[in-house]
Amino acid sequence: MIPLGDRNPTRRAPIVTRALILACFVVFGGELWIQVQGGDAALESFFRTWGAVPSRITAAIEAGDWTSQAIVGLVGSVFLHGGWLHLLGNMLYLWIFGNNVEDRLGRLPFLLFYLAGGIVAAMAQVAIAPDSNVPLVGASGAIAAALGAYLVLYPGARVVSIVFLGFFYQLAEVPALIVLGFWFVLQLVSGVASLDAETAQGGVAFFAHIGGFVMGLVVGLLLRVSGAGGGRRSRAMG
Repeated sequence: MIPLGDRNPTRRAPIVTRALILACFVVFGGELWIQVQGGDAALESFFRTWGAVPSRITAAIEAGDWTSQAIVGLVGSVFLHGGWLHLLGNMLYLWIFGNNVEDRLGRLPFLLFYLAGGIVAAMAQVAIAPDSNVPLVGASGAIAAALGAYLVLYPGARVVSIVFLGFFYQLAEVPALIVLGFWFVLQLVSGVASLDAETAQGGVAFFAHIGGFVMGLVVGLLLRVSGAGGGRRSRAMG
């Protein structure tokens, strides 16, 4: 299933969600400029400087150096992307699901939640592969946190999705519980499978997705239990 949009209106404009999307596109434009000017080697150096490199993060934590460039990379990595498909896929999910979580949390709390989700997600991947020298880049972990919160807060919201049936596909409105639940199960299966290979030595950081999603689930549950964040429930349309 590929989500295209949801039937879950917001009460106010998702300013932070839009700003995050814009920031990612601006940073990606900078990446393209660096690549044009210095080639792939320059871009790789940029990723190593501003991305989250597990081995460097591990060393910084062991040394108690909480203000090092390696630690800063935990936040910087959230705004970096490895290509157009990586960027567009992430921004699609952020646009569909992030606006409702922002609406429920409030703008500043959502921004803090999003950045914290990115940090937790990166640290989950670091825990799996602490000695990896491959920089983690992408907003996937932070967005996964938003997906987890959305699942808990709006499980019945209808998500317009492309559903593949073998060689055929059709558009359908599917409950968020199914769309996001399927996404999370896929991450779990892929993450466990990756443990038989050289985990985090390139490719998709599945455990970052898992870590971010679990954090979002916890925050979403706390919001539901406490009734905080405006107390708004899912309003499925269609």
